[in-house]
Amino acid sequence: MGTALVTGAASGMGQATAKMYLDRGWQVLGLDVADDLGLEDRRLTAIQADIRDGAAVRQALAEHTPATGIDAVANIAGVYPPTTIETYTDELFRRIFDVNVLGLLNVTRAALDHMSPGSAIVNFASVDAFTVSPGQLLYGASKAAVVMLTKELALELAPRRIRVNGIAPGWVDTPGNAATGRMTQAAQSIPLGRVAAPAEIAEWVWILTGSGTAGFVDGETVVISGADVMR
Repeated sequence: MGTALVTGAASGMGQATAKMYLDRGWQVLGLDVADDLGLEDRRLTAIQADIRDGAAVRQALAEHTPATGIDAVANIAGVYPPTTIETYTDELFRRIFDVNVLGLLNVTRAALDHMSPGSAIVNFASVDAFTVSPGQLLYGASKAAVVMLTKELALELAPRRIRVNGIAPGWVDTPGNAATGRMTQAAQSIPLGRVAAPAEIAEWVWILTGSGTAGFVDGETVVISGADVMR
């Protein structure tokens, strides 16, 4: 058993990951800008904070992290408003990169105050880090940055025996993706003939952080796309 910090825990893959850890008997620190995580469990601590504010994240973890520390971090929170060279704005650039890139760094740095050798971090990238997706100019760039940050952090934290890996999901049945109205069409183009369930993605977080089977995997980003994107 351990303690996991999960960002973006109020919905989609973040909520599924928080539930996955709870189902395995772990304590969960669920961090989100929302005040309701949609989960009820005595081992769940809901933390309302904006990951763009590094000082606020550090204070929140100092207040809520148990004395035993944090054993796993799942950096899942992210935003993906569509952008092109014609439609991007300074505000959209800052929002996408501040949440998807700066936020990941803020959470990781704050969590490291409470992590010990043997713990692990998983960063959520996207298949858009590896392939071009129309209308995702800034989102794809931000997720490519996550892939490189995962490698850099793995190298930097290896001497502390803290592993850092990434997950790059393709189409997943989340509320955000459902709102696009494109999932049915997307499923038809995926070789396996369907989109992923959030719980399937959460299982890979477990493999990389809590299963005990990935102890020599470090600095990698696993693509989970049903053969839609391969690298």
